Amino acid sequence: MSDEIRILIVDDEAAERITLGEVLRLEGYKVTLAASGEEALSIARQHSPFHIAVLDLRLPGIDGMQVLDGIRQISADTIVMLITGYGTLETAISALRKGAYDFLLKPCPVDEVLSAVKRAVSDLKADRHRKALVGQLQNTLQELIRTDNLSGLEISEAEEAEENEDDVITVKEITIDKAKHLVTHKGEPIDLTPTEFRLLECLVSNVDEVQSPQELVKCAQGYETDAWGARSIVRVHIRRLRRKLEPTPSEPRYILNVRGVGYVFSSDPDERPG
Repeated sequence: MSDEIRILIVDDEAAERITLGEVLRLEGYKVTLAASGEEALSIARQHSPFHIAVLDLRLPGIDGMQVLDGIRQISADTIVMLITGYGTLETAISALRKGAYDFLLKPCPVDEVLSAVKRAVSDLKADRHRKALVGQLQNTLQELIRTDNLSGLEISEAEEAEENEDDVITVKEITIDKAKHLVTHKGEPIDLTPTEFRLLECLVSNVDEVQSPQELVKCAQGYETDAWGARSIVRVHIRRLRRKLEPTPSEPRYILNVRGVGYVFSSDPDERPG
């Protein structure tokens, strides 16, 4: 990904589309505008993948949810944010399940959209850095396998002491390196989204402590929500984490559910809650 951030804005209201586009251009982003879902998907197919797409939910013809699905099929890495004046919590949860990054309600000040875009850009950069580290680690492992010379690989105690222990959390077979934004399971890198990484970090940092969905949303996302909304949001990300982390996602060993209370990361993956 180049340093230039490419953003697609999709809104049938010309004034809002043009205003937001100009504000984002002034911030240094490369902006493309579309007045309909059909135009947005046509542009997305013809150009290099956009880093961020800001969609109005209510569009003539193809609506925002359909555009979200289409963009995710064209480029799974594109961060998609939905804006609507007719949103419900059910709609927001549906959007998150489809892979939306954020869900903003109108009237939505331009500054609020700009803040959401800046958060997305920050997560993009962290994700790019993490993927680069994962690639480097995979290349190193492959090189070690090819040379078959692991016996000579030693790390001195002095080198280990230089590492900042506060940045590395290890629980059983899971290691989280907060500085490098890297998670490994049995030494193998796990590809997590920024939100999944933060949620796992919150769980592992409080190992064997049950945390409510509201506490997890506050820790991982930085905002507060009601109990019902928090459960719905966290459930989606927990399911994705289990698919990537658990040997058998339907029978989790690490991320356990304590019915009616919340979730806990177990330091004893062979133990089940009674």
